[in-house]
Amino acid sequence: MKVILFNGSPKKNGCTYTALCEIEKELNKEGIETEVFHAGATTKGCLGCGYCRKNGKCITDDCVNEAIKLLRDADGVVFGSPVHYAAASGMMTSFLDRLFFSSSSLLKHKPCAVIASCRRGGSTATLDQLLKYPEFNEMPIVNGPYWAMVHGNTPEETVQDLEGIQVMRCIGKNMAWLLKCIEKGTEAGVKKPEPEEKIKTNFIR
Repeated sequence: MKVILFNGSPKKNGCTYTALCEIEKELNKEGIETEVFHAGATTKGCLGCGYCRKNGKCITDDCVNEAIKLLRDADGVVFGSPVHYAAASGMMTSFLDRLFFSSSSLLKHKPCAVIASCRRGGSTATLDQLLKYPEFNEMPIVNGPYWAMVHGNTPEETVQDLEGIQVMRCIGKNMAWLLKCIEKGTEAGVKKPEPEEKIKTNFIR
């Protein structure tokens, strides 16, 4: 089993990365393979061109297409972002818009956790934003005993947020537990829910 942890910070080894590493450690302890992927290199937003629907990849050939390849072998995902103006980073927002639009079928039903790192405030608004993506794609949400956030202005300060770091550890443990439950269920013949034909109701007809 494998979990991909997506770091949506422009800083490759900053506070968000530090929090993701705490989750990664717990997953590794449980025998889960992991990879931390730097999604914060994305700068271009979704063009809404529909290219990905026909070709299985984004027309903008950058780290989003690299991530799509990784998702094929991923059993679970974690999305992490710093707080910028009480929201996810612009890079992470662009990354998630394009990733989910182009490869929602590769993500559907896979367990997902979202985390936010901030100096002081805006974290709950950021978590609300990040949660929209997996919620709209039928992905089980993995959480810990409190909101999935850490506080700190540097990696050194982040690890001093003992409660936040504990939440990260619990997320890793809960993700490993859920993945193993799904694996056992699959071995026992439990199948994924059959999709219904989508009903779209427009407000203007």
